[in-house]
Amino acid sequence: MTWKIGSGLEGKRVIVTGAAGGIGREVALAFAEAEARVAVVDLSEEKLRAVVAEMPGGPHLPLAVDLRPVAGHPKLIDTIAATLGGLDVLVCAAAILVRRHSVDDVTEADWDIQHDVNLKATFFLNQAAARLFRQQGRGGRIINFTSQGWWSGGFGGSVAYAASKGGVVSMTRGLARSLAKDGVTVNAVSPGAADTAMMRSGMTDEQLADTVAAIPLGRMAAPSELAGTVLFLASDHASYITGATINVSGGWLMY
Repeated sequence: MTWKIGSGLEGKRVIVTGAAGGIGREVALAFAEAEARVAVVDLSEEKLRAVVAEMPGGPHLPLAVDLRPVAGHPKLIDTIAATLGGLDVLVCAAAILVRRHSVDDVTEADWDIQHDVNLKATFFLNQAAARLFRQQGRGGRIINFTSQGWWSGGFGGSVAYAASKGGVVSMTRGLARSLAKDGVTVNAVSPGAADTAMMRSGMTDEQLADTVAAIPLGRMAAPSELAGTVLFLASDHASYITGATINVSGGWLMY
């Protein structure tokens, strides 16, 4: 084992969903810095190409895809693996948050889109990647993004979002048990308040200030501060970690 953050990541083939902005973008850039080849997946081809333009090494692969039609996931995984020459790591960072003032304001459409993107698409991408890992016969790494809401239950109208993220944690644990025999580790990263467009959406300056006041470290995380945890879980350093949910919240949550 070599003791550097990219241990074992050099030359690895990686998928990062939600890579056009926020945390996903920083994760993709970090993998590229660690000398991995990265397929970046999100809705906007223009934004993805801008991310790839910042990534060292490569060649990297931008793919504009709506992940909600899960029937296309096996083909997506196979296409990426064929282009990159295999697959070693899947990072599911794509997510959507619909804020409402209270639980009374949450609609069925709000529930459906958050669960379709945050939970359903994540599960079926995990499933498709696991099948490929099994075929390749050399194991693999899956890292799913949850949220502090999986533990807190969310606040007000974000309960539906929190429920989807709670599902991600439960799913991650179950898949970790199911896939361990195939040498596949499955873990989750749980951000607290990261300074992203999603975090700021629908919040007043006063609400943001109240959130920051509740964080012992006294600030929101820069999106790049989540990337190190993801690289650690994908690296040789985390070879004996599976089924874990890593809390990266500045002390906002402690468990």
